[in-house]
Amino acid sequence: METTATESGPACEITSLPEDLLSVSIARTTPRDACRAAAVSPAFRAAADSDAVWSCFVPRDLPPLADGQLSPAPPSKKALFMRLSDSPVLLADGPRSMWLDRETRAKCYMLSARALCIIWGDTPPYWRWIPITDSSFSEAAQLELVWWLEIRGNIDSKMLSKNSAYAAYIVFKVVDHGAYGLGSPFPETCVSLGGSKSTRQVCLHDKGCDESLWGLGQTTGRGPIEIPPDVLLPRERADGWFELEMGEFQNDAGEDGEVSIRLMETSATVKSGLIVQGIEIRPKKQDRC
Repeated sequence: METTATESGPACEITSLPEDLLSVSIARTTPRDACRAAAVSPAFRAAADSDAVWSCFVPRDLPPLADGQLSPAPPSKKALFMRLSDSPVLLADGPRSMWLDRETRAKCYMLSARALCIIWGDTPPYWRWIPITDSSFSEAAQLELVWWLEIRGNIDSKMLSKNSAYAAYIVFKVVDHGAYGLGSPFPETCVSLGGSKSTRQVCLHDKGCDESLWGLGQTTGRGPIEIPPDVLLPRERADGWFELEMGEFQNDAGEDGEVSIRLMETSATVKSGLIVQGIEIRPKKQDRC
């Protein structure tokens, strides 16, 4: 019994500290640690759930949001953080969305297909715009028929969190039937900021097909494509879309410039069946679906 009393003594002393002192300490941790601290005791819960703590986790330089994105208004800073980390919210200045990474607190963005430069994207024989319901955005770009596949995007580095490692991901689907030319030759991707550049070779679709190439009298005549080990394959996300990492970059303190993102494959291979939702920019870490 004496051992139990002795061991419980320090814990009792900690919980008796003033709430503002507990808040200052918890604010130096992470959102995950703050949620854990709230389970320690009522005193810790009051401090861990306070606006003093969660104001440190919500970036002060949030971009302007589209009307109604936070309606009704979150009742506390913790509720605001949870709302912004649960799902993307649309921005006021165009077809883009943002959210907060729950672990790192970093700002994340998606550039919708409409916010990208898609070569021939506004030419109906080559691309068409289709409605979608499983996204923050209302439409996506579907590739009909091109030889020259090029998709570009950019974002001001000042919109991102400082001292953070980021990666860019193209988010897409492939039509169930009739897709071709999206595997080999392998598209190249590039992400650059300032003098740094990160490149990849990717495979958008690793299966051959034998459908007639849009009445051109040709067939692929191929089975599954043999993928070299250095070529990245798509992976399915929890939302049913696929993604591929296009490259990574470090957004250092004081970095001022434009992050440029590109996917390109310009061989004579006919390409069709790609559905592009957009490009995500989020912290580079152990990926999750």
